[in-house]
Amino acid sequence: QVQLVESGGGSVQAGGSLKLSCEVSGSTHNIRSMGWFRQAPGKEREGVAALIIVAGLTNYADPVKGRFTISRDNADNTLYLQMMSLKPEDTGMYICAAGPWDMRALDPLNFNVWGQGTQVTVSS
Repeated sequence: QVQLVESGGGSVQAGGSLKLSCEVSGSTHNIRSMGWFRQAPGKEREGVAALIIVAGLTNYADPVKGRFTISRDNADNTLYLQMMSLKPEDTGMYICAAGPWDMRALDPLNFNVWGQGTQVTVSS
């Protein structure tokens, strides 16, 4: 069984940066892709970034392209999301996800393990 634990969220002003971490533990040998999603109050969960681990392929939602970077450290089995030039509309609960397929589409159906999330608040 896989467990995902996010950290690194916080409150920042617009234009600031944050780096989120997702620590992966448990039976990780079936994980082939990972991603970050976010959910704001009253809104649906939306995909932010995804990574196919073996191929190293990434995918980003249009609103975050050029500002966010998804990466993984194989040594410590941690997924990261570096967020730059943050905007108030980036506010939300950021949730880490893992899936057993080589899929980088930002569709929640591609992922079957979810973390609890870490809150990001960006003020103007």
